Amino acid sequence: MTGVILAGVIGALFALGTFLLLRRDLIRVVWGLAIISQAANVYLLAMGGVAEGTAETVPVLEGHGHEVHVPMAVADPLVQALVLTAIVIGFGMTAFALVLSYRVYEEHGTLDVSKLGDRE
Repeated sequence: MTGVILAGVIGALFALGTFLLLRRDLIRVVWGLAIISQAANVYLLAMGGVAEGTAETVPVLEGHGHEVHVPMAVADPLVQALVLTAIVIGFGMTAFALVLSYRVYEEHGTLDVSKLGDRE
C-alpha cells in the first residue's frame, strides 16, 4: 500500500512539473524544472529500497544482537549520498535560473516566453 501511495506522489510531482514547464511565464518554467528534479530524487530514493541488514552486508552490525536476533532494516547509503548531492546541485541551479530570469525581466520588461521569442 505504501508503494502505491509513493508512486502516486511521484507521478503527481512529475505531472505538476510538466504542467508548469508548459506555461508561458518564465518563473513557472523554472519552478517546473525544480519540481521535476525533486520528483526524480524521490524516485531514486524509492528505488534504493530497504533490505534486511546482516553482518555480511553491514559490517557495523557484527557482534550486535547475538542474544536476540532482530533483523535491522538498512538502506543503501550510495543512493542517499547521490540524491543529497543532486539536491544541492538542483538548489544551486534553481537559484541561478531565478537570477537569470530576473535579469531577463530587467532587460526585456517581460517574463512571457512567447513575447521573448518574438524579439529580434
